[in-house]
Amino acid sequence: MPIRAAIHHLTHYKYDRETVIGPQVVRLRPAPHTRTPIVSYTLNVEPKDRFLNWLQDPHGNWLARAVFPEPARELKVEVDLVVDLDIINPFDFFVEEYAEAFPFEYEPNLKADLTPYLKPEPLGPLVEAWLKDVPKQAERTTQFLFEINARLQREIGYVIRMEPGVQTPEETLQKRLGSCRDSGWLLVQILRHLGLAARFCSGYLIQLKPDLKSLDGPSGTEVDFTDLHAWAEVFVPGAGWIGLDPTSGLYCGEGHIPLAATPHYRSAAPIEGLIGPAEVEFDFEMTVQRVAERPRITLPFSDEAWDRLDALGDRVDQDLSEQDVRLTMGGEPTFVSIDDYEHAQWNTDAVGAHKMERADELLRRLQKRFAPGGFMHHGQGKWYPGETLPRWTLSLYWRADGKPIWKRPNLVARETLPDVEKPSEVALAPQAEALAKGVADRLGIGEEYVHAAYEDPGHWLLKEGSLPANVDPENPKIEDAEERHRMLRVFERGLSKPAGYALPVQRWQSRHTPESRWMSERWRLRRGKLFVVPGDASIGYRLPLSSLPWLPASGYPHVYAQDPNEPRTPLPDPDAFGQPYRRSDDAPWRRQDMTQQFLNPNLQPEIKQFRDTEEKIE
Repeated sequence: MPIRAAIHHLTHYKYDRETVIGPQVVRLRPAPHTRTPIVSYTLNVEPKDRFLNWLQDPHGNWLARAVFPEPARELKVEVDLVVDLDIINPFDFFVEEYAEAFPFEYEPNLKADLTPYLKPEPLGPLVEAWLKDVPKQAERTTQFLFEINARLQREIGYVIRMEPGVQTPEETLQKRLGSCRDSGWLLVQILRHLGLAARFCSGYLIQLKPDLKSLDGPSGTEVDFTDLHAWAEVFVPGAGWIGLDPTSGLYCGEGHIPLAATPHYRSAAPIEGLIGPAEVEFDFEMTVQRVAERPRITLPFSDEAWDRLDALGDRVDQDLSEQDVRLTMGGEPTFVSIDDYEHAQWNTDAVGAHKMERADELLRRLQKRFAPGGFMHHGQGKWYPGETLPRWTLSLYWRADGKPIWKRPNLVARETLPDVEKPSEVALAPQAEALAKGVADRLGIGEEYVHAAYEDPGHWLLKEGSLPANVDPENPKIEDAEERHRMLRVFERGLSKPAGYALPVQRWQSRHTPESRWMSERWRLRRGKLFVVPGDASIGYRLPLSSLPWLPASGYPHVYAQDPNEPRTPLPDPDAFGQPYRRSDDAPWRRQDMTQQFLNPNLQPEIKQFRDTEEKIE
């Protein structure tokens, strides 16, 4: 959440006599292109007996023009500004393709518009020597600009200079010292000599004391402060004007609030105008104050705030319970490993070598603390465009009454494997068959309803036929790593061996049955065997459901969801609830065909014809 900060800026001129004050131009209003949200702005100019008009200069900057009809002994300009210092990503921009690498040439029409910002001052010997060390090879434009800016920060020391005016680039390079306006103007000239459009920018700089001290570098300011500052802006096609601060060597962020951006520094003075003869006493004041500050990662809640928050949560829970409001879905927790949190898998990469292992460990800790006896489920999650498979997701389910759903968590394998060779799919196939048949027998369905599923030989024979004649399918020279691995996996197993096993199963939906029952069917397919759809997902996601016998819409089995407003009885005790174990030969009724069981009664002639055809085939 952003920090809301208020700036107070007072500029005060006191004269030793009443003197004529000529028209004054004030450039102290945030420019239209500022990225920092402006909450409020006030400009007060004294003497009060004056005329004040707002206008914009040729470059789009806001100007206040004040005219004073009577002589006065003082001139006061006061600015009050409130901003939201929400974090700004300085690299949040696109770059046109032709400008992604430096050097590049602006398009003709754009170059004409940028003419005032492309004209450099005469090249001096020190600037010329400095430019000779700039790499000429093509590299990413954003990186090139960062290196130029950082190099100036390293080579030019910062000094507070009260003298008026701006040093020439030659002076700044010779002294290797300069104020922010000196370094900013030097950077503008360097960029223009490199063929880049650049402009001088004056503005406010807000720097707040960090919540935490840095462990491996300078922590920054020890107090909150603000000041008038100056930097450079460069125009990059597609991105627009980008701020570069050579005083810090960084891209400009939320603390940089531009007031005036112009081709020359002379047009960016904060206050500009003439006065009559007089001795002057000058004074100014600049302060910044945090007027609203919300908790954030680096500055969390205090213990007292947590207590109030917990109390509020308890009251909300009580209100929800009293009004029978049921919350059934929550969000997905985001977490980062404490061990290697700088690794790419915790910052930029979607997955990584240890991410699922850590997620599994987190899930088990959550189960132990919040849901003893809860059920852990490993499944597929979101599927993003361009990715071969959906990503994984881990879920945890438990009963609100605390009774266990799952009593043997040791049967849920951990994601970490011992340091042994991973068993091949061929070795796991007999175990998969035994498991499927065991489940069928346990449900009282029968082992004969377990279908062996095969990879489609037609698809892979065509794939093999498209390979070069001198290439073995078990060692295909395919550049695409995923496609190569896919083919190797299939041919290593062999097309004649099952890729897995499927068990069609459906709950017997009848309130009149004395106990929970299940039923299955033997799928009859045109090709005789169950060939899965080609792909990388588990076979459960690749079953050829469109090849099953055709049914009209009215013949499909429908699951009728319970009315959410219908009163619900308490869940049964888990020890007394479950599928009774019966062997399949003791329950012939479970061999009913699901397709026929749920056909519309009006289709009885079609059912009889279908069954007669079945018997002839058998």
